Amino acid sequence: QLQASGGGLAQPGGSLRLSCAASGFTFSIYAMSWARQAPGKGLERVSGINNGAWSTSYADSVKGRFTISRDNAKNTLYLQMNSLKPEDTAVYYCVKLDGGNWIDMPDYWGQGTQVTVSS
Repeated sequence: QLQASGGGLAQPGGSLRLSCAASGFTFSIYAMSWARQAPGKGLERVSGINNGAWSTSYADSVKGRFTISRDNAKNTLYLQMNSLKPEDTAVYYCVKLDGGNWIDMPDYWGQGTQVTVSS
């Protein structure tokens, strides 16, 4: 199970931190990612992190503003979002991948958390 939290309303230029609590599988073995879906648009993979947290990836649209991290001792995935823009408005999903690398395929999606960036 993947339980995301931390979404809400932020002003442009503001920050939010998403968390995803994992249970029911050995979290430290698997890579994880965050994906989002904006209104009327398709799914976009935002960021990925390998199982040991030493390798990460970011979509060009968020590079330099978002930071993905994980705490394997707490079975928790994070996404720190800074310098938020209105175009970051979307439902954000925590995703388990089917291997230890962020290039692996998604195989389980948590429920989403809404992020709205507006003044």
